[in-house]
Amino acid sequence: MDELQVVEFVATYLKKKGFSDAENALQAEIQRNKNSNNSNPIDILNDPELSKFFRSFSESEDGPARYLEEYNKLRSWTYSSLDLYKHELLHVLYPVFIHCFMDLVAKKHIQEARAFFNNFREDHEMLHLRDLQKLEGVLSPSHLEEMEFAHSLRHSKVNIKICQYSYELLLQYLHKTQSTKMLGIINERINFQVSPGQPNSISDDAEIVTLIGSNQDVANQINQKEVRWGLLEDSLENRLDKMGGLLSDSEKAEGENKEGDGDENKKRSVEGGKQGAPIKKLKKDKAINSTAKAVRPETNTVPTAPRVKPELALPVMPTEVEQSILEDLRNRVQLSSVALPSVSFYTFINTHNGLNCASISHDGSLVAGGFSDSSLKVWDMAKLGQQGGSSVLQGENNTTPREDTLGANSGKRSYTLFQGHSGPVYSAAFSPLGDFILSSSADTTIRLWSTKLNANLVCYKGHNYPVWDVQFSPVGHYFASSSHDRTARIWSMDRIQPLRIMAGHLSDVDCVQWHANCNYIATGSSDKTVRLWDVQSGECVRIFIGHRSMILSLAMSPDGRYMASGDEDGTIMMWDLSSGRCVTPLIGHTSCVWTLAFSCEGSLLASGSADCTVKLWDVSTSTKMPRTEEKSGNPNRLRSLKTLPTKSSPVYSLQFSRRNLLFAAGVLSKSS
Repeated sequence: MDELQVVEFVATYLKKKGFSDAENALQAEIQRNKNSNNSNPIDILNDPELSKFFRSFSESEDGPARYLEEYNKLRSWTYSSLDLYKHELLHVLYPVFIHCFMDLVAKKHIQEARAFFNNFREDHEMLHLRDLQKLEGVLSPSHLEEMEFAHSLRHSKVNIKICQYSYELLLQYLHKTQSTKMLGIINERINFQVSPGQPNSISDDAEIVTLIGSNQDVANQINQKEVRWGLLEDSLENRLDKMGGLLSDSEKAEGENKEGDGDENKKRSVEGGKQGAPIKKLKKDKAINSTAKAVRPETNTVPTAPRVKPELALPVMPTEVEQSILEDLRNRVQLSSVALPSVSFYTFINTHNGLNCASISHDGSLVAGGFSDSSLKVWDMAKLGQQGGSSVLQGENNTTPREDTLGANSGKRSYTLFQGHSGPVYSAAFSPLGDFILSSSADTTIRLWSTKLNANLVCYKGHNYPVWDVQFSPVGHYFASSSHDRTARIWSMDRIQPLRIMAGHLSDVDCVQWHANCNYIATGSSDKTVRLWDVQSGECVRIFIGHRSMILSLAMSPDGRYMASGDEDGTIMMWDLSSGRCVTPLIGHTSCVWTLAFSCEGSLLASGSADCTVKLWDVSTSTKMPRTEEKSGNPNRLRSLKTLPTKSSPVYSLQFSRRNLLFAAGVLSKSS
C-alpha cells in the first residue's frame, strides 16, 4: 500500500464515519503539502502508531470476532462495576447484544451470529425471553426486513435513562479500550436521557428502559390527539346523581342505628347483663361512622368527570333491568383506604392443568371456565350451594363423553357444559346482565352462548390466528377481541363480520379493555406497549410506552380518566389517558399480573397475580400525588393497602359487583 492509497483510505474512513470536518482538513493539508513541496511530510508508512491503527482497522473493521471480543469486554466491565452504578450500566447490554447479533446477520456472518447469540442469551432471558424467541428465527439478512419486529428494532432507537456519572463512566471505558464497534452501536441505536444527580433507584427500573416497538417520535405525535375521557351524558350514574346520588356508608349506618335505637332501649331492661355486647357494637358502629365522615369530604373534592356523547348506537335497556341496577348503585358500599371490600374467592379444583381462563358475572352468581379440551363450563353458584354446599368448582374430573351432555339438569355434574370450539378456550366474558357469555379460542373463532337457553347462538369468524381475549362493552351488544394476528377487532352481536379492525401492534395483542364511555378500547401487546383506539374511526389515539415485558391485563377507572396495565414481570402501571403519561408504577407482585379491576367509585384497584395473591391499591393517593413528590421519587407514593394470599391458587379473574363486593377466581395448583 503506497502513501496515496493510505491517504485515500483515511479519507474514505473519515467520510464513512461522518467526520466531514476532519475529512476537509485532511484534504486541505494534502493540498498545502503539494503546493509547498514540503520536504518533510509525515511518514505515514513508517509511523508505528498509524501503522498499528490501519492494520487493525483493515483486518477487523468488518470481522465477526471483533463483535464477540468487544461485547465480552463490555459485559465483563459492566458486571465488575460498582453496585451504585451497575444496575444502570447493565441496561446498556441488552440493546447492544441484539444489535451486535443483527449486525452480524446483516453482514452474512450467520454461523458467528448464532454462536454469539447462544453465548450471551442467558444474560437476558429473565427480562426479554419473548424477544429472544422471536429473534432466534432470524437466519438470513432478508429476515431482518421481513420480520416486522426485527425491522422495527433496526430502524428505531432505545431510550435509556441514566445519570451523568454512569454515562461518563461508559464513554471513558469505550474510548479507553478503543471499542469502536460498541461505540458505533451505542451511538446509532441508543438515545440516552442523561439526568444529573444520583443513579435511578432499582425500584424505578420499569421506567428506565424503553425498547421502542414504534418510533418514539411517532408515539409523541399520536399522543397529541384529543381524547374525550368522560362518561356518557345519559349514563345510569349520571341519572343517579340527578336523582339524589349515592347513600354513603355512614348515612346507611345512621339510618339503621336510628331504626334500631327504640328496639335497643326495649331490650336493655329485659336482657340485663347481656346489654354489654350491643353497646360495644354500637360504639364500634359510631366509630366507623365518624371515620367514614372524616374520609367523605376528601372523596367529594374529586372533580366530576366531563360528559361526552356516544359514538356508537347504544342498545335500549329494559326498564326493570335499569331499576335493578339503580337499586344496586344506591346501595353501593363506598370503599376507601380505611374501608376495604369484602372478597369472595372461587377456587377451581381437579382441573389437571386444563384451565386457561376464568370469568365471573357482574353479580357473582355465575362463574365460567375455559379449558384446553375446547370446552367452556359455567357454574351457577345458587345451584352449587344446593347440591352440597361445596365452595370449590370441580373441573375435569374423569367424566366420560356421554356424561358431558349439554344442559344443567344432569345429576352427575355441577356445571353447564358448552361445546363447540375445536381448540383450547383462552378467554370468556359475561355480558353486563349475565344473559350471554362470549368465548374465544385457538380455533380463531369467537362464540356467543346464551346462559338462559344453554346454547350456542353465533360463531364469529374474522381473526386468522388464535384469539387471546374477548370483552363485552359496558353496555353490552358490542364486544372487542384481540389475537395472535396482531389485531384487535370490534364486533356487534347481530353481525358476523367485525365492525372495525385495529392494526398497528408489532406482536400479539394479548388483552383488550373497553373505556367506560364505549368510545375507546385499549389493547395490550407482547410488543410491550398499550394502545388506545377510537372505535368510530379505528385510529390509534394513544401509545403508552414503559413496560418491559408483555402486557397481560388492563382495567379502566370508572370515570374513564385513568387506565391500569399489568405485565408479565408483575409490574402495574397507572396511565393518564389525557396526557398519555404514566402517573405511577405499582410495584409489589413477583409474577405475572393476570387480572385487574377498579372498585365502582374508582378509589381502589385490585390486582390478581400468578404469585397467588390479590393486592389492593390506594389509587386516589397515587393519582393525586404532588409533582414535588413525583420528581423526588418518594417511595411512599405507592400505597399497597393489603395483600391477600390464597392457598396456592394463582388468581385468574377479578370482578367488582355493582355494590362493591370483590369476586375473585383461581385454580388450586399443586403445592411445591
